[in-house]
Amino acid sequence: MSRPRWLAPVLLLALTISLTLVPGRGAATIAEQRARLPPPALCKDPVSGVWQSHSFNEMYQEWGRFTLTIRRVPDSPTQLEGEIVNESWYGPKTENVRGPCVGRLQYIVSMPGEGRYVDAGEAVEFHGLSWKMEEPLCGIDGGFGYNLDRFSGVIDHEIQEFQTVNNDGGRYVDVPTVFRRISCDDTEDVEPRVTMVPPPLYPPKENRSACGGS
Repeated sequence: MSRPRWLAPVLLLALTISLTLVPGRGAATIAEQRARLPPPALCKDPVSGVWQSHSFNEMYQEWGRFTLTIRRVPDSPTQLEGEIVNESWYGPKTENVRGPCVGRLQYIVSMPGEGRYVDAGEAVEFHGLSWKMEEPLCGIDGGFGYNLDRFSGVIDHEIQEFQTVNNDGGRYVDVPTVFRRISCDDTEDVEPRVTMVPPPLYPPKENRSACGGS
């Protein structure tokens, strides 16, 4: 049975609306993530180094700053090892840097990680093996649990980005997360960019107050 001619445009419109409305999806959200990250590091190895993300989940009002430290497994062309650290805090979108404890959940967890890198297509998969509470900063009780993060995607070497989705087996399903390589090894302490540049899809704000920045 052939479809009516009007059906394809309607389906395309519905998909466009859904991508706009679902938290964590869409070009504007990706642009926001990019704007928060430090400048990229240029490295000889295509995958090893320190990769960082800085994203906000609108649905849960949750901030997350992931740091992946990725190393090659000796004598293997594809196997990876390293660590994942997640600094997470709850608060409004304006709190892009974690503030003092005010009763909302804040924590830092770490995970030993492993994964694979395939040169053809620049595909990478990197996931946690177990988790440990590094710093129970605020609001942590005895019932706290954590789902292991699993990132998969591709590396864009031109802009030093690992463009991924996160699947933790819980509420994070195919959540777009942009990582930028910020260091070629784990000896440098690189801070996030705290002044966010408005993404291209957002109009410039008018009548900014003097304390709002430029």
